[in-house]
Amino acid sequence: MTSKLNVVRVQTEDFSVADEYGLIAADNSDGAAVNFVGKVRDFNDGSVVTDLTLEHYPGMTEAVLNQIAAEARERWPLNNVTIIHRVGTMALGEQIVFIGVTSAHRKAAFAACEFLIDFLKTKAPFWKLEAGDQGANWVEAKDADEQAAKMWQKD
Repeated sequence: MTSKLNVVRVQTEDFSVADEYGLIAADNSDGAAVNFVGKVRDFNDGSVVTDLTLEHYPGMTEAVLNQIAAEARERWPLNNVTIIHRVGTMALGEQIVFIGVTSAHRKAAFAACEFLIDFLKTKAPFWKLEAGDQGANWVEAKDADEQAAKMWQKD
C-alpha cells in the first residue's frame, strides 16, 4: 500500500487525464477511482462562447482547494485526491479542471468527487471571462451551483 496522495495544482498548461489517473490509481488497495474533467463548451446561458479566460487569486486559490480536499477527506474514507485547475485563456474543447479521487468503495469516491466540484465552483476564488459573438463578459455565479453546494452542508 502506498501513502495517500494529495495533489492541488493551479496552472496554465494542460494536463494529461491518463497520467493523472495513473498516479491516483496506482494503489491496488483502492476498489474505486472516480475522475471528473471539466471542459470549455461552446455555449453558456444561450450565448455562443468562443473562448474562456480564468483568473484567480494566487496563494488563496490553492489554500481554498486544499481546504476543500481536507473537508472531503473528513467526510469520506479517501486515499488519493487530486485537484488540478487551469487558469489563463482556453479555447473551445480544452480541459479546465481535473478532479480525481480513490477509495476502497465506489459510493465514497463518487460522492467525494461530486462534493469537490460543487465546492470548487462556489468557494474557490476563480473569475471567468467568456468571449463570444456578443463580445466578452464576466460570468456571474449560478444559483444552481450554490444550490448544489448547499446539499453538502452539514446540519
